[in-house]
Amino acid sequence: MAATCKAHSFHVNSSQKQFKWNNAVTPILTVDSGAEISFDLADGGNNQITDKSTVADVENFQNDLADPIYGPIYVNGSEPGDVLKVEFLDLQCAPYAWTAILKGYGVLAEDFPEPYLKIWDLSPEQQAKGYAVFKEGIHVPLRPFLGVVGVAPAEPGDHDTIPPQDTGGNIDCKYITQGSTLYLPVKVKGALLSCGDGHGAQGDGEVGGSAMETPMKARLRLTVEKGKLWLRSPHYLTNPATMRQAEVLALGEYGCLGIDSDLFQASKKACRQMIEWLVNTKGLTREEACILMSVAGDLKIVEAVDMPNHAVSMSIPLSIFVGPQYRDEGAAAKL
Repeated sequence: MAATCKAHSFHVNSSQKQFKWNNAVTPILTVDSGAEISFDLADGGNNQITDKSTVADVENFQNDLADPIYGPIYVNGSEPGDVLKVEFLDLQCAPYAWTAILKGYGVLAEDFPEPYLKIWDLSPEQQAKGYAVFKEGIHVPLRPFLGVVGVAPAEPGDHDTIPPQDTGGNIDCKYITQGSTLYLPVKVKGALLSCGDGHGAQGDGEVGGSAMETPMKARLRLTVEKGKLWLRSPHYLTNPATMRQAEVLALGEYGCLGIDSDLFQASKKACRQMIEWLVNTKGLTREEACILMSVAGDLKIVEAVDMPNHAVSMSIPLSIFVGPQYRDEGAAAKL
């Protein structure tokens, strides 16, 4: 029988994980509504890549070990039709992160058949600066969040942890940072919450297939809410203090539009154009451009109603280019 606790007297460690959603799994912990739980989480790759890794580790990456979830946690008083309110009280990155081009992953997977790896310095001193260094002159703002947070689906059996569902899971929503709140529709008694997949930063879409992947320590508060029968998918409330949108967009952004009758094809076109812009105006390699787009670029639907075609934008905030080599007159003229 799972232990019952209140507050954050129970710590979920990095060994208490699953690789499938399944509402028949015995919970590792039973808590009352309002309890705070701390987690020690491996990264979304299950720590297959570390700060000592090389591209060989990317070549040997095992997809079936990706996106482990930590839990499940049974919340007393939660019933199907309720909502589980998840408050993100604290999120702490490890001293390093990684971003990789993995075979078969990403919006442009067919364009990048060869593996690639970027290791990020997230030492306490670097985190205190509020950004990670992509390369000299390019700084990516840090905004830690958990890519995977969800409750068990109603349907029996195993469910893959990689695709998101109406019950949450691998939603990869960069707006659910420390101080934010996520609302999840409960489908089974006890809710059975699990989480994982720490990120130091990510662009909307995570288009390269990985973000700034990092092990993470997290502390969450879980509260059962009744009477919100209209909530049938994950909803969230952001924390303006950790969004930093005004600061990030202080110098504007550069965007590329992809136009197509298929939204995914439009997304591909927008991403390919952004890679061309980064290569031709910032001197990045195609692989560097893909990595930077994945952690700092935002994929957005800007037009969905003028059928048969749709417009998708991929944009990059210009504030990340802090070095003079990226902001001289020549570079500005190419804008």
